[in-house]
Amino acid sequence: MKKKGPQGKEERPPPTAGPSGPPLGEPFRWRSESDEPTPARLSPVDDRLSADAALKRVRRGEYLLYTGDFHNAKQLLGAMGRRLSRPAGAGSLLEAFRAERRARQLEHETLSRIVVALDRDYRLGLARAPDVAQACRQVWGEPELATTVVPLKQLLGMLGAAEWRRKGLAVPGLKGLLHPHYGVYLPTRTDYAELLLPLPQVKGKRVFDVGTGTGVLSFLLLQSGAVSVVATDCDARAVACARENAQRLGLANRFQGVETDLFPEGRADLVVSNPPWIPEPPKNRVDRAVFDEDNLFLRRFLEGLTAHLEPGGEGLLLLSNLAVLLGLRPAGWLDEQLARCGLTVKWTRSTQARHSKARDRSDPLHAARSREVTTLYCLAPAP
Repeated sequence: MKKKGPQGKEERPPPTAGPSGPPLGEPFRWRSESDEPTPARLSPVDDRLSADAALKRVRRGEYLLYTGDFHNAKQLLGAMGRRLSRPAGAGSLLEAFRAERRARQLEHETLSRIVVALDRDYRLGLARAPDVAQACRQVWGEPELATTVVPLKQLLGMLGAAEWRRKGLAVPGLKGLLHPHYGVYLPTRTDYAELLLPLPQVKGKRVFDVGTGTGVLSFLLLQSGAVSVVATDCDARAVACARENAQRLGLANRFQGVETDLFPEGRADLVVSNPPWIPEPPKNRVDRAVFDEDNLFLRRFLEGLTAHLEPGGEGLLLLSNLAVLLGLRPAGWLDEQLARCGLTVKWTRSTQARHSKARDRSDPLHAARSREVTTLYCLAPAP
């Protein structure tokens, strides 16, 4: 019996593997968010390739260069994803969490082997392909070589991010829209930001925002009366994003974005941070906004806080309890770290998680996510 392709067409043998780079073996610029090495060989495929055949080939280590129709390529990714196995029932929430991460990582590695080529102007030469040039320039700048090769899954993410950047995102309490960049944590979970409002003690204060991301906390504090904010991030894309948003919101004259690891130089009246809240290793660059291996960011923030506070200054720490609910962090861990670092809690303010996953009963982690609470801790050096 003849096999059918993902669109129901009769499948013919795919084209034979081509030379090491498109076209005709010339060098290309490889773009990957997960630091996969440049493929040694690309195998051209088109709309005749079925999802089953694609899975077999990528599992053998092939990178498949799609040359057919753009919409068929997206359907192929979806069909491949549906064929990947899902985690079986786990004995504990921690086991379920780790099984889910492994499954997502396998999905990413598998689907990222379907790649496409862009020309020297970042044009995608597939039938019915959209204009991707602006989205590519926003992330990568000008092309470095005549050909750029990128996983299709990543390119689709870049197109989605470009649309968010174009239309902007409304954040409760923020006067104006936030325009997130690709690769910078998208603050669609706004419950943590709302905990900062109202915050009357911010008026007239000089603020450090450690791990700023899009800059949303900085802008909420500036609009609440902070006199200035120095915002830091270790990712250049986040710093560029925050600077652009400060300009759009008319706050650039009171905002400084600095690319550095953790704290800027000097002291502030108020130091705020919404650190990564899951103490597990990040799998890629974007993961660093959520995953903090061995609580390293959080521990270093607590250890260095007092040295960066003016006399009478305070630290504001936003932290979810999801890691505790999943069994990734002991319940008393934060109290122990605060005592070790000579810090005391002046007050707290908490809110129940309202994001979509907290309501999704089909989520394997629903038992934890439905009980997730985010807390704003006001910290000060112990007397």
